[in-house]
Amino acid sequence: MARSERTHAHPLGGDRGPVRYGPPAPDPGLPVLPELAGVLAASAARVLPEPPGGGTILREAARGYWDRRGLHGDADAVVAAPGPQPLLLALIAAHGGDVLMPRPCPAGWMPQARLLGRPAYHVPTPAECGGIPDPYALLETVRRVRAEGGRPRLLLISVADDPTATLAPPELVREVCEAAAAEGLHVVSDETWRDTLHRPHDTVLLSPAEMCPDDVTVVSDLAGALTPSAWPVAVARFPDTARGAVRRARVLDVLTALGALVAEPVARAAAHALGEPEAVRDRIRRAAALQARVASAAHRAVLTAGALARPPQAGRHLYADLGPLRGRLAARGVTDSMELEEYLTRRLGALAPGGHRFGDELGALRVRLSTGPLLGATPERQMESLTAVEPLELPHVAQALSIFEAALDELR
Repeated sequence: MARSERTHAHPLGGDRGPVRYGPPAPDPGLPVLPELAGVLAASAARVLPEPPGGGTILREAARGYWDRRGLHGDADAVVAAPGPQPLLLALIAAHGGDVLMPRPCPAGWMPQARLLGRPAYHVPTPAECGGIPDPYALLETVRRVRAEGGRPRLLLISVADDPTATLAPPELVREVCEAAAAEGLHVVSDETWRDTLHRPHDTVLLSPAEMCPDDVTVVSDLAGALTPSAWPVAVARFPDTARGAVRRARVLDVLTALGALVAEPVARAAAHALGEPEAVRDRIRRAAALQARVASAAHRAVLTAGALARPPQAGRHLYADLGPLRGRLAARGVTDSMELEEYLTRRLGALAPGGHRFGDELGALRVRLSTGPLLGATPERQMESLTAVEPLELPHVAQALSIFEAALDELR
C-alpha cells in the first residue's frame, strides 16, 4: 500500500470542506414495538443512569442473547454503552497501534480512528461480499504497513454488512480470521445486522468468535434489529482471557471518562429486547421478511436501470454502483459520489449517502439506498406494510417503489 493510501486524522472532502456528519443507520421504517414502549414508559421515573459498562440486568441479558447463538461466556465479559460510536471509540482506544478495515465499511468506523489520531488503512473486499477484507489483500496490507514503520494491531469487520447488505461466506470468514490471528491482529466483529438476515433458513452466519474465541471482541448496536435507533445502546462481548479482561477494563475507563452511560429506562427496554420474548421474536421475523421483499424489488430496479449491486442479504438497504450510468449522470452535473448523494437525495426525497461516507473512492459513483422509506410515511401505513400478505401490492408501497424506479430509469 502506498503511503498516500493511508487515511490520517484529517477531514475528507478536498476543496469542498470536511464531511461534518455521518449518515445514520438505515431507517427501519417501522413503528416502535408496543411491548418495548411499555417497558420504557414503566421505567421513565428512574432518574439515575446505569453504571459505566451497564448494570447487571442489561449485561446478563446480553450474555443470554449471545449464549443462545453459541457464544458462551460470563456477564462480567460484557460492556454496554449509549450507542455504537462511543463503544467503538473506547475499543479502538483500548488497543494500541494502527487500525485496518474493509473498503467500503460502516460510516461510523473511520471517524472514531480520526478522533483518536490513529493511522487507519482500508483493505479491498473480495468479489463475493463486503464487510471483510480479502484474506490475501489483508496479509499484503499488513506487510506493507509494517515495512513503512506502522503497527497494525486491530481489524474491524462486519460479517453481515452495512453498507453492502451482504453476508460473508463462512469459508471466507475463516480465512480472514486465520490471517488476522497469524499476524497478531485482534478482531472486532460488528454483528449488528446478524438478526436481519433476509433468508435465515438458507444462509449461515459464522461469527469470528466461534472460530477464534480468544482473539475476537463482538459488538452489536441493538438498533440493528432489537430497539429503536432513538434509544441508543450497544453491547460488546470480550474474550474470556486475561488480556480480554484488561481490555475490558480499559474500555470501561474510556466510557467513564466520556460520561458514556446508558439511561436506565433505555437499559430496561434493551434488556427486555435482548431476552427475546415472543413479541420481539415475531417483530424480528416479520421485519426481516418485509425488508427482504422490498429490498429485492429495489435491487431489480437498480439492475433494470443498468446499474450494479450485489443481491441484498441482510439489513434494510442495498449498495448500488451507478458507474455504468456515468455518462447520463455527468449530463446532470453528477461526477462523484458527493454529487450523486445530493442528486438522489433530492430525487428520492430520502437520504441516499454516497460511497465516500463508507470509505469508498470519491470518484466511484456508489450509494447506499435504504428500503425503510418505501414502507410508508406514517406509523399506520408502516404497520400495514408489516402485516400485509403482499406488501408490494399496497398502494403506498407501490407508489414509493414507482418513484424509486423512475429516479433510476431516467438515467438509462
